Amino acid sequence: MTEILQVSDIHTFIGPFHILEGVDLTIEDGDIVALLGRNGAGKTTTLKSILGLTPPRSGSVTFLGEDLAGLRPFEIAQRGIGYVPEHRAIFKDLSVEENLKIAEREKGDFAKRRDLILGLFPDLARLIDLPGTKLSGGQQQMLAVGRALVPENQLLLVDEPSEGLAPVLIEQMMEAIREMSENTTVLLVEQNFIVASRLATKYVIVEEGRSVSSGLMADLVNDEETIRKYLGAA
Repeated sequence: MTEILQVSDIHTFIGPFHILEGVDLTIEDGDIVALLGRNGAGKTTTLKSILGLTPPRSGSVTFLGEDLAGLRPFEIAQRGIGYVPEHRAIFKDLSVEENLKIAEREKGDFAKRRDLILGLFPDLARLIDLPGTKLSGGQQQMLAVGRALVPENQLLLVDEPSEGLAPVLIEQMMEAIREMSENTTVLLVEQNFIVASRLATKYVIVEEGRSVSSGLMADLVNDEETIRKYLGAA
């Protein structure tokens, strides 16, 4: 398999605070990788460091063989990385269609991928002319994910896709991510271990800003000691 992303020993500071103290991860084409850890472990900061929103002070992030050091977030995104932030960040005064069109990297991107996106999220087709203020939390999450699919990204960074969703919507979101992964590699932060274990093919655990364990999700599911030690559950 082709290596898509290599994160090597990154150290990231936010103000005076040393948040990431050595995170390593490798993602190959077609993977769904779950980034796991307790609250405050550094998972979201890892995603933001990859995208250049909180640039690492040391270490390296390499995407498709290119070192991303020194690039601004929009330049990194242009390389083919999409981002779904934890709190959705949709434009609530814009319609569903306008939210999707505004994510175009090149004119016509949405038209090319409209059927794919609305096929994954049929609710968005029904609500296409409504403003974001009229959407439920689950529908806003669908829109946030759909928006990241408008450009033809090779990697999607998805932060807490199941957060705040009802069980039936979690199932819909999981199925959508599985379908997405047929065309796009996915790195997701997911606090719900059951959801992560059903979605991901591989995992990386972060503890106090360091990556401490990684491997196949099928192996982690049966490793009660590691789950208990780093995730607080078994």
